[in-house]
Amino acid sequence: MSHDSDNTTDAVRLTAVHKVYGKRDNQVVALDGVTTRFGRGTFTAIMGPSGSGKSTLLQCAAGLDQPTSGSVLLEDHELSELDETELTKLRRDRIGFVFQAFNLLPVLTVRQNVTLPLRLAGRKPARGRVTSVLEQVGLAERSRHRPAELSGGQQQRVAIARALITEPAVIFADEPTGALDTGTARGVLGLLRHSARTAGQTIVMVTHDPVAASYADRVVFLADGRLVGELHSPTAAAVAERMTRLGAFADDVPLPSSATVAGGRR
Repeated sequence: MSHDSDNTTDAVRLTAVHKVYGKRDNQVVALDGVTTRFGRGTFTAIMGPSGSGKSTLLQCAAGLDQPTSGSVLLEDHELSELDETELTKLRRDRIGFVFQAFNLLPVLTVRQNVTLPLRLAGRKPARGRVTSVLEQVGLAERSRHRPAELSGGQQQRVAIARALITEPAVIFADEPTGALDTGTARGVLGLLRHSARTAGQTIVMVTHDPVAASYADRVVFLADGRLVGELHSPTAAAVAERMTRLGAFADDVPLPSSATVAGGRR
């Protein structure tokens, strides 16, 4: 299926996406008519109060869950038109995933974990490709180490290298810095932003952290399963203020200290 010219700058486009869980008498509307797009080579953060539909949006956009109705277009593929085999191949070849839980195999070395997606696809990396990706994430000298010999931040960088190895169109990241300290998180976020700017990858990240969101080009806000606003060139302070208005932060709970300092994008 080919797409029209208006879609050529979009890596992912969602149109009127609804996702409903449960039976008629006990339904939960997780997404309520969401329409948005993620441009090629952009970095977007998805934010909202708990239960707003952030993770559901990510899962539907990535083809991990199927909308109840609506359209999800990834590059020139309408996901609802793909069978499970086609969808699996698309996710394997064109999508990378980074999660809060690093999901590394403990018996494999760094290099083996990174190349696993290619091995599962029956492919071999191009000469020098693995070394290049490991250098990009700063782990070239750790290629023979196993996950237990790495820090949390290093493990997350292995997960990012694994997502990059297939040269995907889109990397979906679900709370990728949630288990990391501030300094380590900053390095991981900088790496994701670098992937968007230099490699042209589209990054879509769910986060609850205003500082993490300030690394993105754009922040999309959800509430009750609906798109309720966007911020472009966000600062941590602006994101925190918007989240407070959405009720994501209780009035008696102080904002993260780094989010209370106004400033430019990180």
